[in-house]
Amino acid sequence: MIRRALTQFMTGRYGGDQLNLFLIALYFILWVLSAITRWWILRLVGTVVIIYCLFRTMSRQIEKRRAENTKFLTLAKPAMRSFHSFRLRVTDREHRYFKCPNCGQQMRVPRGKGRITVHCRSCGASFEEKS
Repeated sequence: MIRRALTQFMTGRYGGDQLNLFLIALYFILWVLSAITRWWILRLVGTVVIIYCLFRTMSRQIEKRRAENTKFLTLAKPAMRSFHSFRLRVTDREHRYFKCPNCGQQMRVPRGKGRITVHCRSCGASFEEKS
């Protein structure tokens, strides 16, 4: 019964997306920092952030909220890509990762093969590295 009522209430509203998840995480970080430092300004900013998040969730202007999320994803893509790359490099124990000194392309080679010559597929440069 409550689920049906909530579904009916949210019909035609925007709901959640990646920007809302980021805003919720930002609110949590600001809340923890305000609890540690006792700075009221952090709590005020956190309150504004969570109110904006709720406004976006309840909004009926779906195209505007979708455009905001697209803009956020465009701005956040480099940070998300570097985080994903870092996480992959840390968890992958079977490969070593190198950047081409010529073009900067990231490459991976199997670990434990000694000194090998690595050929870049992008620019064709060759360099020697220890795997």
